[in-house]
Amino acid sequence: MPIYNAALAAVDAKETRRYAGLQRAEDFSENLIAAACEEALVLIEPRSIWQEYGYDAVRQMIFADGEEIHIAGKSIGKHLAGCEKVIALAATVGETIENEVTAKFDRGEYTAATLLDAAATAAVEQVADETEKAVRRVAEPQGFLMRRRFSPGYGDWQLAEQRNMVRLCRAAEIGIALSSSLMLMPRKSVTAIIGLKRKCGEYSAFVPQATGCKACGKVDCPSRLLW
Repeated sequence: MPIYNAALAAVDAKETRRYAGLQRAEDFSENLIAAACEEALVLIEPRSIWQEYGYDAVRQMIFADGEEIHIAGKSIGKHLAGCEKVIALAATVGETIENEVTAKFDRGEYTAATLLDAAATAAVEQVADETEKAVRRVAEPQGFLMRRRFSPGYGDWQLAEQRNMVRLCRAAEIGIALSSSLMLMPRKSVTAIIGLKRKCGEYSAFVPQATGCKACGKVDCPSRLLW
């Protein structure tokens, strides 16, 4: 049950701009975005956790603690094709930053609140990125190639799979819970699955896979339209 507290050196300003829906706003103040990123860096509480499980790619079945858990969906099945193990991971930046976002909205500081919320989203994705790198450092010496992470809600992998993911990740160990409406709490949290595929012959290079918006077939999402 590896718990990984990734310390971020900075929050990505470019991703913050994208999550705030400002990619096409060329005249928007870079100083405001930078200030939000700096504030986020002070407020975030990065934590992540992951678990390794056996996987049957033909049946799309995870072997977890004596039970078999089916993960339904063509997109996730294609993404994990050929994998014999999976990593279930969860990451969060905690409640403090989202409480400050709420407080800013309550005070009528709408621009600052929106930018800080976007910075928190960028930060949790960075925490997941760093966790993915940590998993790779363990997996590759064991002879595995890694697929990039894939989250419930991508493609046709239903958001209802969050129930299984929270359990598989043991996300409660880092303070993540799931609401009745399938929202992760704290809100700035993510769960994802990473496939591990055995290296074949001389081929051992990392094979990049689409992740985030590039991996999702939902074309009517505002973030996707701004990609």
